[in-house]
Amino acid sequence: MNAIFARPACHDALERLKDRHLLKSLAYVGGRWVANSANRTFEVRDPASSVPLAWVSALDAGETADAIDAASAALAEWRAMLPQDRAAILRRWYDLMLAARDDLALIMTLEQGKPLSESQGEIAYAASFVEWYAEEGKRLNAENVTSHLPGAEMIVRREALGVVGIVTPWNFPSAMVTRKAAAALAAGCTVVAHPSSETPLSALALAELGERAGLPAGVFNVVTGDAATIVGRMCEDQRIRAVSFTGSTEVGRIIAGQCASTMKRLVMELGGHAPLIVFDDADIDRAVDIAVNAKFATSGQDCLAANRIYVQRPVLEAFNAAFKARIEALRVGAGLEPGVEIGPLMHARAVAKVDEQVRDAIGRGARCLTGGAVHAAGPLFYAPTLLTEVPDDALIMREETFGPVAAVAVFDTEADAVARANDSEYGLVAYVVTENGARQMRLGRALEYGMVAINRVKITGGPIPFGGWKQSGIGREGSRHGLEAFTELKYLCIDTAA
Repeated sequence: MNAIFARPACHDALERLKDRHLLKSLAYVGGRWVANSANRTFEVRDPASSVPLAWVSALDAGETADAIDAASAALAEWRAMLPQDRAAILRRWYDLMLAARDDLALIMTLEQGKPLSESQGEIAYAASFVEWYAEEGKRLNAENVTSHLPGAEMIVRREALGVVGIVTPWNFPSAMVTRKAAAALAAGCTVVAHPSSETPLSALALAELGERAGLPAGVFNVVTGDAATIVGRMCEDQRIRAVSFTGSTEVGRIIAGQCASTMKRLVMELGGHAPLIVFDDADIDRAVDIAVNAKFATSGQDCLAANRIYVQRPVLEAFNAAFKARIEALRVGAGLEPGVEIGPLMHARAVAKVDEQVRDAIGRGARCLTGGAVHAAGPLFYAPTLLTEVPDDALIMREETFGPVAAVAVFDTEADAVARANDSEYGLVAYVVTENGARQMRLGRALEYGMVAINRVKITGGPIPFGGWKQSGIGREGSRHGLEAFTELKYLCIDTAA
């Protein structure tokens, strides 16, 4: 049964969809599109215009249990399937995602607000995880152990962990689903996914394509509705063997506490507060390119965003001048408008938090070189902003910033920059711009972050272990480590004595 809207869709841009069946408003459970039994729904709006896109079914705790039932029932057959057969289904899913790239990007831009070019890039990125794990799942090898006992043969192998619950955020509504789900599915696990209620349409479109690719009923389920209700039910159910969550550190702590009683495996990509350190030997144009890309992608609503930009004193003035010019050239508008680089923030709370951080920094002595207010494009648009000489005690230097505001501070010595960069509960990613090769190696070791990008911004993808230190997460996503997170080790000791 195809999903239907509880009310008619209102957004004119939906007429641009080539495949209307990708736009769903029902949850996907056990291979069926299902509504809440009481017909409860929630509204999804375009943040750029506030025009409604869909009214999506809000499942309750009992219906979440139905999804866990379906995933549990499908587990044995999916786990027993040959890895190459699971891989063939995942590969078809990947191919279908690329074929539907324009429609998937349109849906994403409408519900999330990011520029269409960024949405198209995210679809390719999301699909890449499906492709990667389709291949990597074939290589979950057993290993032989040199026996320390006479007459015994020893084998260690990896087996699917079980049913996996995944909880994804609104800022990357496709990539966060596939990075988690593809790894779990390739390992032989079944999945119950809960997407953010602000951006559920992308996950539901992926479920439609997964069904077309041949994912058996119950193997991949998407449960939409209230996060506290759905995630709470996942956490308390012993059949869910792991929870993979991307979101704030605050919410991650709550989920970890709820999972404690059932001793679930946790994979968590939590908050980030990335430093970007620009040394005086850096090429200024290159440093500014890196700063713009590291700060303003997804309108700054990215856990990898460079939130604290430390610039060595001799180049501060030149850096600020070039950075200001680039920021003022950024085009702000609705994501479907040609050439737009900065879209709306997700909701009014995000705008209020960004503005509070800007006011606080200025009140503590920072200078605002450009921006610093809500943009004329609409109430959820914030002008790309450059603050300089921001003191370390300002909120923006201590709290994660989810918006298009760059905060620049000056430093004098390498030791000072490292100490200030590491003075954070977060440890997801750090950026360094320097032409000094020895310094590159020193900073790579000294920075307390799970990932360090030197003279570049783009570092993520299927082959790499994505994740952070300290309060920025538990475990890794991507790479073989992301696959192994959804497996258990089993040791076999076989008597071979005559």
